[in-house]
Amino acid sequence: MSCFDSENGVSVVAGMEWTSSSGSNSSKSPMDLDRIRRAVREILLAVGEDPDREGLVETPDRVARMYAEVFQGLHQDPKVHLQKKFTQKYDEILLIKDIRFVSFCEHHLLPVIGQAHVAYIPNGTVVGLSKIPRVLDVLARRPQMQERLTEELADLLMDELDAKGVATVLEASHCCMTIRGVNKPGSNFVTSAMRGTFRERLATRTEVMSLIFGSKN
Repeated sequence: MSCFDSENGVSVVAGMEWTSSSGSNSSKSPMDLDRIRRAVREILLAVGEDPDREGLVETPDRVARMYAEVFQGLHQDPKVHLQKKFTQKYDEILLIKDIRFVSFCEHHLLPVIGQAHVAYIPNGTVVGLSKIPRVLDVLARRPQMQERLTEELADLLMDELDAKGVATVLEASHCCMTIRGVNKPGSNFVTSAMRGTFRERLATRTEVMSLIFGSKN
């Protein structure tokens, strides 16, 4: 996972500008960045660090701007990416594989890094290829549980696309169990949600799972 550090004190996220405390512009942010800065400073003090030493003096501001980026989905509506549809007579499986996503576990606020496989069977209309990854990004950029993320994505696509069926499969590594606790690096958590035809017809469900994982066997 790569984290950003804007050295000039300004980060542009989703069309809004966040500035550092040296040039505070928190009114433009839907998040309370000053409150995050104060909280991070308190955490540093609580663990026995000196938040005023050179290496940490700007850390509260960096963390605040990072949270503004990785949790921006809290203030976005994923439905906006599915409003533009195209009439298309196609009634077979449409599948986008290996969509990388990054989220944060709501229990420890540690990264969840994985890939999603999303399929749907259209009912007369299709959506642009980039729109499903954009929807996933909005939903993932919130404190999340993978189980909920998998179902939210499936339900949203089912409703907004009026699809005959939707299948979502997510595979992810959770830092809350790879760098702490049981310390099991290399482990992956897999979740799936089947809606419509994929849930009702075993053959259709088997077909999509084969399309997703067949080459990995």
